[in-house]
Amino acid sequence: MQPRQSIIEIFSTFVQFDGDRFSRWAMESRLRRSIQSCLNQTPKESSEYFWVLYWYKFWQISETKLLAKQHLAAYLQEPCYWTSQKTVANFVSTQYKLADCFQIAIAQIDRVLKGFNPSQSSTLKSYAGVIFGSAIRETLRQCREVDICTDWGLLRKISQKRLEESLQNAGLSPETINTYVLAWRCFKTLYVPVKAGNSRQLSRPDPEIWQAIAKAYNSQSTQSENPANLEKWLLSAAKAARKYLYPTPDSLNVSKSGDDSWELLDNLPGTQQESLIQEIIAQEETEKRTSQQTEIKHVLATAIAQLDPQVQQILQLYYSQQLNQDAIAKQLEIKQYTVSRRLTKAKEILLRSLANWSKNTLHISVTTDLLTSMSTVIEEWLHNYYSASNLC
Repeated sequence: MQPRQSIIEIFSTFVQFDGDRFSRWAMESRLRRSIQSCLNQTPKESSEYFWVLYWYKFWQISETKLLAKQHLAAYLQEPCYWTSQKTVANFVSTQYKLADCFQIAIAQIDRVLKGFNPSQSSTLKSYAGVIFGSAIRETLRQCREVDICTDWGLLRKISQKRLEESLQNAGLSPETINTYVLAWRCFKTLYVPVKAGNSRQLSRPDPEIWQAIAKAYNSQSTQSENPANLEKWLLSAAKAARKYLYPTPDSLNVSKSGDDSWELLDNLPGTQQESLIQEIIAQEETEKRTSQQTEIKHVLATAIAQLDPQVQQILQLYYSQQLNQDAIAKQLEIKQYTVSRRLTKAKEILLRSLANWSKNTLHISVTTDLLTSMSTVIEEWLHNYYSASNLC
């Protein structure tokens, strides 16, 4: 991938794929005019970090969310690409390629922006990389389960909560959802696989089972239904579940009003721009922040070094080799719940170390919100820390 050089390129171009490989940077003309207009008004500001904060601030203003979101989505193309490439390499799968994983990741842009905190996280790119990687891994694991299941196997495996969420996501009315869920409960009660190991590949229930399902449904409903209708509902429910569990990522380049006449430049901030720029300039304390980040890294690295050797090994396997808890348990010949407890305990120790440092050094009162924010910082730091050690 050829790196982008200018501020205009960084905030207005998007990755284009040729098959499953990077092809070129595609310029979005509307975004180019937007960032060019901003640069014309503030020609001295050529810092990438400055414009990240600038558009992040504008994203927080409701009337300019879409414009800012698209500029930041352009900015995050590189970490999205490299995270996708690294993550997909860890999955033995031929169905979901690099381009698929890239789309899964970039669809998380709202989640990235909502969770990012400039005062706590190191950089937007670093924070986004953690979110992107997590989303891809979760989706691929989930999709593998969805793809290898028949409709009937999926309906056997899905929980009622997930099914209800899927049906709500499909836009069904509460009354319809209730009838579908009742039909599903009757199906799940009466159609039990002969062999548990074959539940993913369940075939269609035979006529006798359908009659039993219909009888059970009608005994609990005020309206009588035949097996054909119940089968139709269940197939619709399975379709909704697949779509919900593996949604098609939406494009970020969508016109506001659904027609091509609308221009992003029409929403370019006006009178707020000057005051916001001054605010960002006033907040730029790069040297102080860099010093604090170095101290935080030292505090956390010291805390890890003091952990039990096996706990350190679990962290290494989990974050560096990206093994799941079951795989770690087998490798270390311990129980899965032991792995889970020790991971949780390690994060609690790191969180306590960081909280004490914040209280003693920055004189910050440790609140629940701050602890939540610190937990995110620690998770991000652990991914970066072990990724860096893996490269050494």
